[in-house]
Amino acid sequence: MLKSIKTFLVSLLFGGMANAQNGEEVKKFPPMRVLFIGNSYTHMNSMPKLFEKMAKFKGIHIEVTMSAKSNHTFKMHSERKDLFRDIKKHKWDYVILQGFSRELMHDEKTIDSASIPYFQQILDSIYQNNPCTNVLLYMTWGYENGYKYREDVNTYIKMSDKIKEGYLYLSKRFNLPVVPVGDVYRMIRERDPSISLYREDHMHPTIYGSFTIASSFYAAIFDKNPYGSYMPKEVSKEKAKLIQNTVYEYIHNHREEFLLNRNVLHIDYQTSGKRRYVLRGKANYPEATNIIWDFGDGKTFKGHTAYHVYRKPKVYHVTITIIDNCGKRIIHRRVAFKEFVKPRRRQKLFSK
Repeated sequence: MLKSIKTFLVSLLFGGMANAQNGEEVKKFPPMRVLFIGNSYTHMNSMPKLFEKMAKFKGIHIEVTMSAKSNHTFKMHSERKDLFRDIKKHKWDYVILQGFSRELMHDEKTIDSASIPYFQQILDSIYQNNPCTNVLLYMTWGYENGYKYREDVNTYIKMSDKIKEGYLYLSKRFNLPVVPVGDVYRMIRERDPSISLYREDHMHPTIYGSFTIASSFYAAIFDKNPYGSYMPKEVSKEKAKLIQNTVYEYIHNHREEFLLNRNVLHIDYQTSGKRRYVLRGKANYPEATNIIWDFGDGKTFKGHTAYHVYRKPKVYHVTITIIDNCGKRIIHRRVAFKEFVKPRRRQKLFSK
């Protein structure tokens, strides 16, 4: 018993020291900063915080902020002084823009007059603050039973299709990527109708809906499956697995369609069987004139695709500097290698 207590105390001591050391190392480089601009579809269930927790769980050093007001259109956002103060707070790496639930289900002429001038004003402010900010459009979904007051959108499918058309029109006008949350909603509804994505009003997201949204942004920004990351206690493991696998499958397979295949960084690292600590990276920035990888161990490399072998296991801070037409982007990633442990041979239970 005494030995068990000693073992526990030693584990607690060194575990705490390791966490403290990792915390100090994280402070060496600035976090990735993300701003969500939207309405209740954004702030319901604190969705941006769900996204932040998922990313942190996977080792991403990140800070997520939201500037969201219920029932707001782009025009109403453009009249908010606090929004423009929020935009100026940081040199944001990503800003996500979400319109009112019915704002973009109109024809192009209506969108041109009712939304475009105000969207342009917000977009100009974002780029004036930081020309290298990645702006993403947050495509929303149709109401659970459509919008009954207009025949052309009075079913879920018809309303979803109209909203998608509107976001793709905005994407084409401004050359911006789209995170197709609405399409993911549809796919999950088809695969498992028992997953309740809607609240009682048949519009707003439940915790399952917000979990789906946050997972979609994780898959879109990091091009990785969010499965195995943070999960709210209200969400079952089985449904979380289906949601997150569906999210990744759809978004990964449609990255080109929604312009998500550009300005994205993909890093994988692993400990291989021969005490090799390997990092593979790809920076897909089509307009980059120079990409410099600093692997955090004194070694550097220039190019879109990187392959690097570290000499020993530890926490490394990788810095990728991308120079393109907007200026200089600097991206930081934390890479932690565990020491290779040779698997034990199975002992023979019986001798001949």
